[in-house]
Amino acid sequence: MDGLRARALSHRHAMGYSPDQDAGAKIRAVSPQETRSSPMAGLAALAAAYVMSQFYRSFLAVLTPALTAELGMTKGDLALASGAWFTAFALMQFVVGVSLDRFGPRRTASVLLAAGAGGGALIFAAAQAPWAILVAMTLIGIGCAPVLMASVYIFAQTQPPARLAVLISWLVGFGTAGNVVGASPMAAAAEAMGWRPIMAALGLLTLAVAAGIAAFVRDPARPEGSASAGLGFSGYLDLLKIRALWPILPLVMVNYAAPGGIRGLWAGPYLADVYGADVIAIGYGTLAMALAMVAGSFAYGPMDQIFGTRKWVAFAGNFIGVVALSVLALAPAPGFVASAALLAAVGLFGGSFGLMMTHGRAFIPPHLTGRGVTLLNFFSIGTTGIVQFATGPIVAASTRPGQPEAAYATLFGFYAALLAAALAVYLFARDAKPETR
Repeated sequence: MDGLRARALSHRHAMGYSPDQDAGAKIRAVSPQETRSSPMAGLAALAAAYVMSQFYRSFLAVLTPALTAELGMTKGDLALASGAWFTAFALMQFVVGVSLDRFGPRRTASVLLAAGAGGGALIFAAAQAPWAILVAMTLIGIGCAPVLMASVYIFAQTQPPARLAVLISWLVGFGTAGNVVGASPMAAAAEAMGWRPIMAALGLLTLAVAAGIAAFVRDPARPEGSASAGLGFSGYLDLLKIRALWPILPLVMVNYAAPGGIRGLWAGPYLADVYGADVIAIGYGTLAMALAMVAGSFAYGPMDQIFGTRKWVAFAGNFIGVVALSVLALAPAPGFVASAALLAAVGLFGGSFGLMMTHGRAFIPPHLTGRGVTLLNFFSIGTTGIVQFATGPIVAASTRPGQPEAAYATLFGFYAALLAAALAVYLFARDAKPETR
């Protein structure tokens, strides 16, 4: 037992905690059965669920022509539906964080995924009006909310700190394959079979994946204090008092807003309005961005170990993202191929989510792991949702007759300004040097 306590204290020291940060928090002794990490089958089920989560946040872009033609959805309706997914996802992070600490990842992820995402996809398939799409996307956002955080929770509780950035980034990279499926494959399938049967099948598949999570995920041992916190939300206030997090939060909030918002919604209308692209062409254009997002997530994973810094890797990558967005703002119609390449650059260099999570996680005490990672995720996804709501009116107000590129110049400039402002604050963040073991 003394050895267990010593290892726990060593782990806390390696993560950069100060003794007064979580005074009174103790790591309870656990049996060998409890300390075993989740089996590969459980992580595979969670990874499959995350692929679906990434798909659900991005597939609207390729269905723009069909939903406009069949349901009369406007760009504002599409922005509202996409924003509803992100907003529901973000607000659920508070419930998910407490549930992870209290009930564990198995029950939290399986129940919400089945009831929310599975049910929402089936409602989407049967939708006859824009309001039904809005309801469906809200439910899907609720159901997808615990998937990534359940995996991050397991990693944080069972894996060495030195591996955290790679594990999270590579999981995000693997899951971002859902973005790929939501691009040209989804466009081709919808064109061949219709979007309603595809969505109905996806709803049933989501239910099957939720059943897999319930069957195979094994909850890790938890630090003492996480379960005893009950269903209270006071831990979030404790987290917000950690000053080291303050300059990190702005970049956490907006680093995903541009790639997530453009890939999830605006890439389709942009390519259609500026270049007259059809569903298949939009699928190819968004596929390039989706593949770049996958590559970016994998590339960021080991960078903190390679360069010995988390802060400056995140800063450099996101700065290049600002440059790509600024080019699109200044020259919004450089040609289809050039536009697709610039969108891919936004996706590639915007893949720092896993690294940002690891940077913030370094300052979170062990007994608040669930709430800590979901708080960071709330700021990331919540801001993306708010930005999605804002971009609809921005595009509408900037539209000029006969000049479709004008609205998108304003849109890309808006994203560039947000990211640049966050980077300015991030300069004051304290680096969290990566652990060597």
